[in-house]
Amino acid sequence: MKKKLSIYLPFVSAGMQETTTYRANWIFMMLGNVLGCFVSYFIWNAVFISSGEGNMNGFTMPQMIVYIFLMFLTGTIISSGGTYDIGEEIRDGSISMRMIKPVSYNSTFMFQELGNKIMTGFFLIIPMVIGVEIARAVIMHSVQFNIWGFLLYIVSCVFAYLINFFFNICFGFIAFIIKYLWGANMMKNCIVGFLSGVTIPLSFLPDTLEQIFLFLPFASLNYTPVMIYMGKYSGLSLLYYLGLQIFWVLFFWCLSKLLWKVAFKHLSVQGG
Repeated sequence: MKKKLSIYLPFVSAGMQETTTYRANWIFMMLGNVLGCFVSYFIWNAVFISSGEGNMNGFTMPQMIVYIFLMFLTGTIISSGGTYDIGEEIRDGSISMRMIKPVSYNSTFMFQELGNKIMTGFFLIIPMVIGVEIARAVIMHSVQFNIWGFLLYIVSCVFAYLINFFFNICFGFIAFIIKYLWGANMMKNCIVGFLSGVTIPLSFLPDTLEQIFLFLPFASLNYTPVMIYMGKYSGLSLLYYLGLQIFWVLFFWCLSKLLWKVAFKHLSVQGG
C-alpha cells in the first residue's frame, strides 16, 4: 500500500504547484464565488423583508446567512474539475500521455485534486470556518461551534467530494464520444446547483419534490453537509443521510469503472 501511494505523490505535488503557479486565477475565482455569496445574501434579505415573516420553511434570516456562506465553503471543499480536465485532455490530445502511465486513470485526477485541496484548505477553508463561526456567534449572541458537529461535517464533505469526483468522472467520459464538453458542462453545473440546494434550500420546495431531491445524489453534495453543520440533522436522520452518501459513493465508483470500459473503445483525440 505504501509503495502504491508513493506512485501518486507526484500528482499531489503537481496539484499544489498548479494552485501556487496560477494563484491569480485561483484568487479571482474565489473572489467571484464570494461575490456570488453576497448577491445571494441581498436577494434573501429582500425575500425575508418582503414576506414579513421571521421564519420561512425552517430558516430564520440569520440562519439563511449562515446557510449561504456554508454553501460557498462546502462547494469549495467538494469541488472537482474532472469533467473539464477530461474534456480538455481529449481535445488537445494530452490524454494519451496520461493513459500510457502505469497508474489508475481516475486516481491521477483524484491525487492531483488532493494537492489543490491542501493548498485551498490552508489559505481559504480554515479562515472561512473561523469567519463563519465568528459570524454565527455575533448573530446568535452565543458561541455556536460544536466540535462533534464540525467533525461530522468534515466526514460528510469527504463523502460529498467522492460523490462529486466520481460523478464528474462519469460525466467526463461523455467527451470520449462527443469530443468537447464545455456547453454540456455548463448545463450540468446549473442543474446540479439547483438540485443540490445551492440555488435555493430544498426545504423551500413542495414536500414531494423535496423528498425526491433529498434521495437523489445531488443533495448529498452540498445540502447534506450544510444541514449537518447547522445541526438540522441528528439521530436516525443523521445516520440515514450519511448512509445515503456512502451508497452514492459506491454507486458512482462502480459506474465509473463500467463507463471507462465502454468509453475507452470510443477514444479518438483531436490533438493527437
